Amino acid sequence: MLWLRSRERNAVVARDKNVCQECGASKKEGARIEVHHLDGISWTRIVEYIYRHLLVSPDKLITLCSECHKKYRSENDN
Repeated sequence: MLWLRSRERNAVVARDKNVCQECGASKKEGARIEVHHLDGISWTRIVEYIYRHLLVSPDKLITLCSECHKKYRSENDN
């Protein structure tokens, strides 16, 4: 499982005061607090995107310095 720490996750945990909204268990009591996506996550689509756009063959990649990379991205909106 992929674990990401984000501002959104942190905001939800703070909003809910580190307390499980289902049973009331709290981090203070030793409960492990997690965040659940109510709308679900399409892991298949995410993995497909990664393979299609990030894990590409070397002939679709180029080595650039950070300044040229910035220029390339701004020119191509990527």
